Amino acid sequence: MSIVKPNTKLKSGSYILLIIIVSQFACTSLWFAGNAVIDDLILKTGLGTEIIGYVLSSVQLGFILGTLVFALLMIADRFSPSKVFMLSAFLAALCNAVLLANDISNITLFLARLGTGFFLAGIYPVGMKIAADYYEKGLGKALGYLVGALVLGTAFPHLLQGLQLGKDYTIVIKITSLLAVMGGATIYFWVPNGPYRKPSAVLQLQAGLRLFGITAFKEAAIGYFGHMWELYAFWAFVPFAIKTFNTTNNIQLPFSIWTFIIIALGGISCALGGHISLRLGSEKVAVVSLMLSGTLCLISPLFFFLPAYLFLFAFCLWGMLVVADSPQFSTMVASAVPIDLRGTALTLVNCIGFFVSIISIQLLTYWLEVVDSIYIFTVLSIGPIIGLLAIRRGGLNK
Repeated sequence: MSIVKPNTKLKSGSYILLIIIVSQFACTSLWFAGNAVIDDLILKTGLGTEIIGYVLSSVQLGFILGTLVFALLMIADRFSPSKVFMLSAFLAALCNAVLLANDISNITLFLARLGTGFFLAGIYPVGMKIAADYYEKGLGKALGYLVGALVLGTAFPHLLQGLQLGKDYTIVIKITSLLAVMGGATIYFWVPNGPYRKPSAVLQLQAGLRLFGITAFKEAAIGYFGHMWELYAFWAFVPFAIKTFNTTNNIQLPFSIWTFIIIALGGISCALGGHISLRLGSEKVAVVSLMLSGTLCLISPLFFFLPAYLFLFAFCLWGMLVVADSPQFSTMVASAVPIDLRGTALTLVNCIGFFVSIISIQLLTYWLEVVDSIYIFTVLSIGPIIGLLAIRRGGLNK
């Protein structure tokens, strides 16, 4: 059944993209909401520092489970993506709001964050699917803005916590939950099914396996996995890097604000990379970004001996490069598969990519016990190297 939209003029592509961007930002603000208020949750629950593990890993695990279910059932390809986005946003906001309860056990906390991550699987990749349904050409630019919105959304709770507004941690939870509800409703009422959408009529449980038989898809996917090996581990350990620099140099850089800035700058680079991709192509933008961020992984120990302004500049630059390739890899994935399997392809690649990110985060935790703290980021270079080898083998030489 078609949905009656309040204003048909908004079916213009530019307005549609703006709406998707704003909604994506609003809904993905849920992602790090728990991380941003972790100290307050420890004080409130009295559970101690062991809940840090629950909060950090449960959202990622939930997202992996969610994307796996969404991909296997081909949710984004069989049903209206706008409806899926809205329902997922509402349910994710509800799970996030559980953190406002007076009595929270470690199991409740784990399930609440797990549920938030699960339903984010109906927001991030489905938002990219909606954009792909509207852009047959210039998808790299559109996804550049869209992933940029994701980056700003994930950084937003750190900003709230770093400001006076974040002194009451419940405000962070309330604002992010409300934003998600508004973002979901906005997509539902203002974004109809796109002109290039081709729904799948039947469930194809083996669709994922068939996709990996497509050479271009497989190469783009491996490149994305290499990127994901670095991205979330980098984001997760940015506060630790700043703390290490403070200890080494006996200064006090405000890590909440600088974590927000370093992560948020990636939103700008995603948008810039999208525009550049119109001239150079998504593949070249992805390769250059991955190559440069991988290089920064290798030379990162040097950053801790720089003056504060150069240390911050290096990490801000890294924050831009580490995510600029993400929308371009997603563009390559979407462009490599049949139209009726785009949603499934994007969701499946996200699922595997986030599983890879958990492995790299855990490896960094272990690596920290083996080497001096200034060397922990060097192991992240493994991902970019593998990604570049996969693309070079089949991409730029074609």
